[in-house]
Amino acid sequence: MASSALAAAGLAVLLSSCTQSGEPLSAGRTSAASAPVRLWPERKPAPQPERGRGENLPAAVPGVPPVPSGDIRTANLFTVVKAQTAAGSALGGGPQFDSATTRKINACAAEPAHCPVRKPQYRDLTGDGKDELIVGIESPDHSLALWVFTLDHGRVTRIMDAGATPLSVEIANGDLILRESTGTPGYDTRTVYAWDARTRTMALRSMEFDQAHSATPAPERAP
Repeated sequence: MASSALAAAGLAVLLSSCTQSGEPLSAGRTSAASAPVRLWPERKPAPQPERGRGENLPAAVPGVPPVPSGDIRTANLFTVVKAQTAAGSALGGGPQFDSATTRKINACAAEPAHCPVRKPQYRDLTGDGKDELIVGIESPDHSLALWVFTLDHGRVTRIMDAGATPLSVEIANGDLILRESTGTPGYDTRTVYAWDARTRTMALRSMEFDQAHSATPAPERAP
């Protein structure tokens, strides 16, 4: 009987020990989460900026023939570029080139060596399985006008109009990414444009500081 009692007591100790070791242990007191506190709640918010009539909105480019095939690659690059350049602010804030750059654009077909229009790029940015036309036009100050065009019922339509002085232009998962120098050693700005189905444009999605690339290749200059 005594040995049985001792065995039972030992088993109870073992079971008690297992139960205690399996229980969660406290990590100590943690600070309670708090809701955001608005400073100066009586202050009136700043008015929203007025949007231009065509700013950040899709715009069919006037003067460009329809593309019934549905393949924007068949649209003549220089016809599209010259039509967009001529339309300018009529489409809502198109980049205004100086007269020398405009003359070079208009003479691209005859003088390709001096053409500021970079080699056209074709990528699917809207996710519909069809390529968009990405155009870059460089000015003498190294700023780059970036236009993106898609086909809307066969009509060449501008869905992005931006300007930058980029170190690089990248495409990742349908996003168009610009890297620009900040003037702060070791850091660039990373600006991301992404397709917005609501506005039907390549909208600015984020702008952030990022670690600079150790080596940024120079973009291709083939006209």
